[in-house]
Amino acid sequence: MIISIGLVFVGGIYFYGNYLFNKIESVEIDKNDIGIKEEIEDKLSNYSDKIINIAFFGVDAEEGEAGRSDSIMIATIDTIHKKLKLTSIMRDSYVNISGIGNDKINHAYAFGGPQLAIKTLNENFDLNISDFISVNFTTLPRIIDILGGVTIDITSEEVAHISGISYEGQYNLNGKQVLAYSRIRYASGGDYVRTDRQRNVLNKVFEKILIMDISNYTTIINEVLPMLKTSLKYSDIIDLGSKVIKIGVKELGQGRFPRDEYCEGKIIEGIYYLTFDKEKTIKQLHEYIFEDIES
Repeated sequence: MIISIGLVFVGGIYFYGNYLFNKIESVEIDKNDIGIKEEIEDKLSNYSDKIINIAFFGVDAEEGEAGRSDSIMIATIDTIHKKLKLTSIMRDSYVNISGIGNDKINHAYAFGGPQLAIKTLNENFDLNISDFISVNFTTLPRIIDILGGVTIDITSEEVAHISGISYEGQYNLNGKQVLAYSRIRYASGGDYVRTDRQRNVLNKVFEKILIMDISNYTTIINEVLPMLKTSLKYSDIIDLGSKVIKIGVKELGQGRFPRDEYCEGKIIEGIYYLTFDKEKTIKQLHEYIFEDIES
């Protein structure tokens, strides 16, 4: 009897979770065309199921448009070193986009959606990513407001870019303010610091969720899930969730590539691009994601 009740309870949770998951827009990815080189697949096979990388795209687009992925990150579940990592790829990085030619990496999403965006990451950085999650930045304010805002330290230089803020200091920002904060480009550090701000926002969201009363999760999930797109299946989410729980970490490791000393802004045919030392960047990126080395 007790076993039967337990099975019904577990089954109920599973099916309710599946119901919630169906609120997400599911996008099929052709796994045979995501640019994973055979030699790279062999090289990284030792990390299979131990270090899972998922592409995360923050897209700025009106409804019905593909849009550019102005935020490009790699979310890593590292069960070897017991860490969660969030790695930013600079949006202006000058890379080869299959079928297009050399261009900014953030244009790949606009040219071919998540399929081409994943392929571009794999081909240019020797990665083995096969899944993605994307969120439109226009929905960011709603997510932040659902969470009751997030606390951010605002510098004197950032004040002028955020409505309702007059002085530097720590503020609990609402959704509209967080969106303005995450989009700041014309300040010291330019796009380099902009990616830091975006990762900072995601880290604050992560921290806020961890300390929230579990009774609020259903409301949050119901509101947030329809704002997402992903290639992950419900069973994938369950599996990844169990891995995260086993890791037991409560903070995100953060990285940004290419590193400052190995890249340079250049004007090519009248357009600004971020050129970089590809060989060195791949080495550093792999060391950080797979070996947990910050060289």
